[in-house]
Amino acid sequence: MTAETEDAPVQFRFEAEVIHWRGPSPYFFVPVPAEPARELRDLARAVTYGWGMIPVSARIGDTVFTTSLFPKDDTYFLPLKDAVRRQTALTAGDTAAVELTLEAVRRR
Repeated sequence: MTAETEDAPVQFRFEAEVIHWRGPSPYFFVPVPAEPARELRDLARAVTYGWGMIPVSARIGDTVFTTSLFPKDDTYFLPLKDAVRRQTALTAGDTAAVELTLEAVRRR
């Protein structure tokens, strides 16, 4: 879901399962579901700082943090630092209710 008003920041709300990526640098992520990922791809050029990375403010429960989404496999991954996971008590397999805000993009 995104903001509807012209001056409001672009926002997304979704729930998704936390995954543990065991790549060269193991990390925990929340993959963005298909519908918001499509909208993010449309907005990416306006907000990316390179390599498709999209800076966001995120909220999970009472925990608010800033990070960058990165494109992967037709979606975007929201990284969860250890401090965020400790505060939210999330681990792989848990469902996270996420609110994302792209402050730099305004609807026209």
